[in-house]
Amino acid sequence: MNKKKLCAALVAMSFVVGTGMSMNVDAASRAEIAKISVKENGSNFQYWNKDSASFKALTNYVKDVTNKKSKNYIPEEDRIAVFDMDGTLLGERTPCYFEWMMYLERALNDPSYTPSKEDREYALVVKKAIENQAIPEDMEGKEAKSQASVFAGMTQDEYNAFVRKFMETPAEGLTNLKRGEEFYLPMAEVVSYLKKNDFDIWIVSGSDRDAQRVLMEGVLPIKRDHFIGTDIMTLASGQGNTDGLEYVYNKEKDTLVRGQFVLKDVKMNKVSNIAREIGRQPVLAFGNSSGDASMFNYTISKNKYKALAFSLCCDDLEDDLGNIKKADKMKADCQKNGWIPVSMRDDWKTIYGYNVKVAK
Repeated sequence: MNKKKLCAALVAMSFVVGTGMSMNVDAASRAEIAKISVKENGSNFQYWNKDSASFKALTNYVKDVTNKKSKNYIPEEDRIAVFDMDGTLLGERTPCYFEWMMYLERALNDPSYTPSKEDREYALVVKKAIENQAIPEDMEGKEAKSQASVFAGMTQDEYNAFVRKFMETPAEGLTNLKRGEEFYLPMAEVVSYLKKNDFDIWIVSGSDRDAQRVLMEGVLPIKRDHFIGTDIMTLASGQGNTDGLEYVYNKEKDTLVRGQFVLKDVKMNKVSNIAREIGRQPVLAFGNSSGDASMFNYTISKNKYKALAFSLCCDDLEDDLGNIKKADKMKADCQKNGWIPVSMRDDWKTIYGYNVKVAK
């Protein structure tokens, strides 16, 4: 039995005692993930290999900066931690980002909706790219605009219902897992641990802000106003093309509907949005890709407090749909830039649950 399988067996034996959950070793349900609770001192982490360098770096850091006697003490109001979402808190390779797969469902498979010719044609481009394990070169531009377009005109309730329905679909390529359960259990522990130590948690993601809220609702303890993401215009249903400076919301007739694309929250845009919406420099950052590089560098450079950036490396080919080439590149980027690499294969005991594996 290899080290990871041995760890899985031992943790499964203590699963009921450690978490208070039923003995479900398939995917953890959303309700079970919500019950994950790590003590302030970090003594009951279940899903991390505690001898890993990344685990020691995180827990030693938290113990240091929350100790009032330490020179590195950080007051509670400045304990800002920012997390990317896709590939950092939940899966992004089944076979692609949650919201991209939902976009394809809306544009190509929804019998109640007829997309424009342009949106349908571009959705087919995105579909083909994903099938070839790639992404379109213009993902931050044309894809984001097309994605906003196919959901434009929906009320918030209608959009939320669409997201929830899509969350019930299978996570392609993995066994025993729905898209709405694709949370990384070790990262759910990190969120709980930081919350117990009075860190203010923000999600800073390239995904649609409203979709993030639905995905996280009732699972991770994130305040609804602590989501930063790709944004669309929100309009009054009767507004049409009238400028918001000219239109008055009609209290009898209007409701809010989704409009067109505004801004893709990736790369430097993440830093700009953090500065505008949080107004304080983070001291911890967690991500997994080049789209998080600016956020990482902003967090750890010219900071008046001790600060760290952690980047997940998708090197697990057994429990997840990893990519060794991408993982190796991220490890090299971490070494070059002073970020801390997290091996999903070596530093974690499981990802989604002990019977969730790559489908054969």
